[in-house]
Amino acid sequence: MFENKVAYITGGTKGIGFGTAKILLENGISVAFSGRKEEDVRNAENDLKKISENVLGIVSDVRKFEDEENAVKQIVDKFGRLDYIIANAGLGHFKPIDQMSVEEWNSMIETNLTGVFYTLKASVEELKKSEGYYITVASLAGANFFENGAGYNASKFGVVGFTQAAMIDLRKYNIKSTVIMPGSVATNFNDHVPNDKDSWKIQPEDMGNLILDLLKTNPRVLPSKIEFRASQPK
Repeated sequence: MFENKVAYITGGTKGIGFGTAKILLENGISVAFSGRKEEDVRNAENDLKKISENVLGIVSDVRKFEDEENAVKQIVDKFGRLDYIIANAGLGHFKPIDQMSVEEWNSMIETNLTGVFYTLKASVEELKKSEGYYITVASLAGANFFENGAGYNASKFGVVGFTQAAMIDLRKYNIKSTVIMPGSVATNFNDHVPNDKDSWKIQPEDMGNLILDLLKTNPRVLPSKIEFRASQPK
């Protein structure tokens, strides 16, 4: 069912994005992914090519609309189409609001929230052509506020609301939209180094399999918002 299908994953050099790229490639989907650093993109691209040659690494900063426009152009030039968007790029700074800098606030809003808009804005005409699927990776922090999380909460609450509203705007074009809200994931987020103690957490490949299941779902139904958590949290 995935013959000739093409996905674009932002923040794809590690963590959820990289794990999802592996799952999609293993299931016959061509994958383009992006990251901000050339070295990280090339290293990830080389690793993913061990699975399939149908992969394209792109240097793009989702905070820059022209970067995302260029990314979509590269994808269409190489693969001829674009079917699936996984807007995954994100970062977090966790401080009391009185200690958070303007730069830290802006970096979260620009990456986590404005970035998902830029990615969709750059790709929406291609998604109309393919009657594709737009998936955003938010967080349980998009529904549950917590101490030291004001900036991160604001960005992820925004992603949830944005995706839900975009879903209504886009379904008239037969474009599906889903926001996924994961809990604890074993990734490098916030400078964490994944280790054996993370075995209870959601693994990046678990997110990839969830996304694959969404892409397999009958087009007549739409799981528009998904909370995804570890079954046995520590």
